[in-house]
Amino acid sequence: MEFSLHRNFSELEPLAAEWNILLAGSVQHVPFLRYEYLQSWWDSRGGGEWPDADLAVVVARTEGRLVGIAPLFFALDQDGSPALHLLGSVEISDFLDLIVGQAYLPSFAAGLFDFLSDPDSMPLAWQKIKMQNLFENSPTLGVLQALAEKHGWNFVQERTYHAPSIPLVGDFEKYLCGIDKKQRHEIRRKMRRAEESGKNIRWYRVTDGDRLGDEVEAFMSLMADEPDKAKFLKPAMRKQMHGICRAAFENGWLQLAFLEVNGQKAAGYLNFDYLNRIWVYNSGLDRKFMELSPGWVLLGYLLKWANEENRAEFDFMRGNEEYKYRFGALDRYVVEATISR
Repeated sequence: MEFSLHRNFSELEPLAAEWNILLAGSVQHVPFLRYEYLQSWWDSRGGGEWPDADLAVVVARTEGRLVGIAPLFFALDQDGSPALHLLGSVEISDFLDLIVGQAYLPSFAAGLFDFLSDPDSMPLAWQKIKMQNLFENSPTLGVLQALAEKHGWNFVQERTYHAPSIPLVGDFEKYLCGIDKKQRHEIRRKMRRAEESGKNIRWYRVTDGDRLGDEVEAFMSLMADEPDKAKFLKPAMRKQMHGICRAAFENGWLQLAFLEVNGQKAAGYLNFDYLNRIWVYNSGLDRKFMELSPGWVLLGYLLKWANEENRAEFDFMRGNEEYKYRFGALDRYVVEATISR
């Protein structure tokens, strides 16, 4: 297995198609590991989360065939120690991992550790590898722990986020019958109240690429109605949001949806429609429409659509907000693994 280090994305651009093909058979196939997503993420350093960072993507080939990618970058950790992190860390990429198939995982990880340990191969003097937002059941974790012990390095793993998700059954009424009776009635009541309000209620998904920039701006305006999200949407993060949406739209997996009341946007959901599931990325609403519960109503319409379109799962991703469980989500967890020399 031959390893190479890449310090800028221009070197990686010829690998884009191979990258995504490899991801499709990887131990974790998630949209946050696609080439176009991570290229956009790196372009703004995660929306300004990592202003001082150096790219350090490690690629492995066997007989010329791409078999593994460690999408890494180098930056000081919160405690000031020099560290290697997974691209996408931490705030805006819910799920991450190495990009490698199950069969190659042990040999790729072993070769990666040797490569990263050699100062001739890895000139960036790191003290730890910090891998965040891995699923708790990722096979990568056990392999990394065993290799860390073999090298005499310290391995620490801890849960960091809940990541609830709803399995779908292909029928909205059957889905509703499978959740708590009180919550089932509440969802139906709020959707019916909006529809019978006498106002013009409409929801739609953005499909016009020429309008995408304006629609993303409108979505961020809804987000900014919440003070914490308004602080989150700094200029670099706004650029990042546009980049993510454009990349997802052009590659066919953006689901940007709005609920309108009398022609005004009352709520929005920014999701990814990918791998036969809906990944719920962010949301926003206009509080002057709160009497109509626009967020719940739009979520109800999206769940109805996802069932009718035979999506297998409605993934709320990170965060343990109460409404997710009221809609019937089941818990999972993501973890952080830190390897220290």
